[in-house]
Amino acid sequence: MGSVADKIAKKFISPRRSKDRGLAVWLEWRKIALELGFGEDGFPLDKSAMPFPCHKLYVLGHNFVSYIAGDIYPMREAKGFVRTYDDAKEDYRPSEPPMSPLTTSFFCMWAMFDIRFGSSRDTMGTCMLRVATEYDCPSWLTDVVERMQQSRMGFYVHCGSEGKVALLREVGTLKILSCEVASGYVGREGDIWFVRVLPPFHHLCRHHVVFNTPYVIRDFSELDFSEYLKRELARMTATRVPRRMDDAYFHLMKYGPDPNHWNEYVFLAYSNFQHEAVFLFGIPDIPQSLPHGRLARS
Repeated sequence: MGSVADKIAKKFISPRRSKDRGLAVWLEWRKIALELGFGEDGFPLDKSAMPFPCHKLYVLGHNFVSYIAGDIYPMREAKGFVRTYDDAKEDYRPSEPPMSPLTTSFFCMWAMFDIRFGSSRDTMGTCMLRVATEYDCPSWLTDVVERMQQSRMGFYVHCGSEGKVALLREVGTLKILSCEVASGYVGREGDIWFVRVLPPFHHLCRHHVVFNTPYVIRDFSELDFSEYLKRELARMTATRVPRRMDDAYFHLMKYGPDPNHWNEYVFLAYSNFQHEAVFLFGIPDIPQSLPHGRLARS
């Protein structure tokens, strides 16, 4: 039968859809990459003129997947995606505070890389990677998308800063990551951040990248969130047995117990904002701790 991604790729190269048009897409994005200052290998042409190349590469990758998703969206194979995406867009009105606590950077990453659809449970990201095999797509661009596809949200303890770089340690772990924050927010030690952290892409990228505007949680400790994660994982493993516990944790933080789990948490926990950060309050499974817990879906 083949996966949803296989069926979509087949449509991209079908006689009804000129392969020349598909090739033109890749050539156009090569042109865009060059205009942004990246060479054929994905490295900046002028290193001194691009102080944060890693973030710019990820923005390019995200925009590229969004572009391909526009072609996939009308296909019959994508109806599961359309239903989940359209319902969430209607319910949460993603933009930025005060219009919505779901920022565009948070929502769009969820939409492109975390919404699974079809019997093969593909995402727009995995579909793009499959389509890319049919064309002369630059390998560095598919590598960027692959890293984004493997990314997930996480709760991190702020461990201080070094200049404009935030030092973050994921709850329950020991490794500290030095992170560039796309919004420019540096934060303060001890806060809990709910963010998507992307790895350095090549040796010119010295730091990890916090891609979404940081969701900052104050007045709750690492222990509070460690205990929450234990409860959530226990509920998950009671209904499905993962191959390994780290698989269960990855599944929880990327997909949640249901597709809108993390959207709903941000919506109900929203407290305040400033230009570079959004502030949350409360624990996801304790409705009375959330400022808008009364609005929780039944």
